[in-house]
Amino acid sequence: MKWHGLHDEQAEGKPAAEATDIAARTAVATIDRPGGFYPYATQVLDRPHHPLAKPVRRLFLLGLVVFLVVAGVSVLNALTAPGTDSTSARLAEWARDHNMGDLVVWLEQQQYQHNVPKVGGAPAGGIAVPGGVPRAPSTSPTTPKSSGRTGGSGAVPGGTPVPAPLTPLALGSALPGEGQWQTVVANANGQAAVRVAQIRPDDQHTSYLAGVLWIDPTMVRGQLRPGTMDPGGSWQASSALTKPEYANVAAAFNAGFRLSKDGSHGGYFSEGHSAYPLQDNAASLVLRTDGTATVGSWNNEVRMDPTVVSVRQNLTMLVDNGKVNPTCLSGGNAQWGSTIGNRAFVDRSAFGVTADGAEVYVGGPALSVCTLGRILQDAGVVRGMELDINPAWITGVYYHTRPGGQEPLGYHLYPTQGPSTAHYISPSSRDWYAWFLRD
Repeated sequence: MKWHGLHDEQAEGKPAAEATDIAARTAVATIDRPGGFYPYATQVLDRPHHPLAKPVRRLFLLGLVVFLVVAGVSVLNALTAPGTDSTSARLAEWARDHNMGDLVVWLEQQQYQHNVPKVGGAPAGGIAVPGGVPRAPSTSPTTPKSSGRTGGSGAVPGGTPVPAPLTPLALGSALPGEGQWQTVVANANGQAAVRVAQIRPDDQHTSYLAGVLWIDPTMVRGQLRPGTMDPGGSWQASSALTKPEYANVAAAFNAGFRLSKDGSHGGYFSEGHSAYPLQDNAASLVLRTDGTATVGSWNNEVRMDPTVVSVRQNLTMLVDNGKVNPTCLSGGNAQWGSTIGNRAFVDRSAFGVTADGAEVYVGGPALSVCTLGRILQDAGVVRGMELDINPAWITGVYYHTRPGGQEPLGYHLYPTQGPSTAHYISPSSRDWYAWFLRD
């Protein structure tokens, strides 16, 4: 390859001085081949610049460097914040907080499309045995049981009626142990405070197990706890379990969607003030001064009164009057959120109350909005709501206390649950619920 001065059409016919200037500033790369030279590329050797080009370029580069430094520090702070959130969850939350929510939604949709739950098969090892040995039997042989799924006249003394087994949602016979309640937390008198059961979510995703947490409100009291980022701000309640609470914590689980970013269509009220305004008709989880919970449509089934200590709203009612919302299959973003959609089979959670007042939390994989509602309904829930979705945020845990002020021993609600059982030992970035044994 050789470089030759340009003497063709650009210089031809030009005055000598101009042609010389053109030739001096421009060259043509040619390749030696038999028969002559062939033009290969043009190289500009000298081109006049606008007098402001260099300052503008320098300012642009300086701005880019400043942006990268600031963004880098911001991302680093997000990645090193206290808590057990995964790296991917931290980056997603950072992006949502910096006006990149649409990008996060798109990425989560792509992730789901490439990781659709498989159809068929059976749970590895069958129905999982709940972690932890029951501290005491939940009932004696003479204790009468409830006559129906939503309760009856028979009840554990001082407690709510014993729940009936869950009906399998998958076609065919139940797997050994499927839908059977097992006591995992008992009070000092040996009465069941928390029970769990596991069930396949539907007749297609038969290799997955969802977990159901049954809480007796006469044995356990609830509290809404703030997250460091959502809702953020200053609160009397801690965003993590405190050492004095290690001795009587029974269970904990996630609250709803992010309040301001993900279309929860709801508010947050606690400790006498609202971090986000309460919305009429929104599905609302209400805690009362006595530590019991209820669920209902705000200003319809539930409303503000002197007994209300906290309200957490999220989407619309999933189960009402014992029936699953018929829009579970057809509803849009306003009903069920915009991240993935109501028909997608993903990790989801929900909470509801039975006619007897028992409190029920559901968490599991491969759940649509409809199948989530069916599990609530089968557990006897008469009013219930969806809480959150995404494997990073479904955090149902029950605890066994340990002597000497040690951290409580936590157990996952279902086998494939992602976040650590120690999630609430550290500060949580999202708001959540804690349930404590009564004195």
